[in-house]
Amino acid sequence: MPLYEFRCQACGKEIEVLQKISEAPRTVCPACGAAALVKKVSAAGFQLKGTGWYATDFKGGNRAPASDNSDATAATPPPAAPASEPAPAATPAPAAATPSTPS
Repeated sequence: MPLYEFRCQACGKEIEVLQKISEAPRTVCPACGAAALVKKVSAAGFQLKGTGWYATDFKGGNRAPASDNSDATAATPPPAAPASEPAPAATPAPAAATPSTPS
C-alpha cells in the first residue's frame, strides 16, 4: 500500500497515511478537526535508472552470464518423458444374477 502525505491548510500539520489506492483521500485533520487536508506531491521512494534489468542483476557468486551458455542449452533436447506402464487389461463385468422362478 502506498504512503501518502497530507498537509492541513488550517493549522499546517503534516501527516503521512498508509492507505489503499482505491480509498478516498483524507480530508479531516486529526490535529484540529478542520476539513482542510490536502494531499501533497512528494518524490517516490525509489528511482529507476539505466536501460533495464538483466539476467545477471542481483545474482551472487561468480556465475557466467546467461547469454554465454544459452547456445549450449538451446542445442540440448528436453529430457524424454518416462515410459508409462501399459494400461491394465479390461476385466469383464460380473454377470448379473438372474432371478430364478419357482416351478
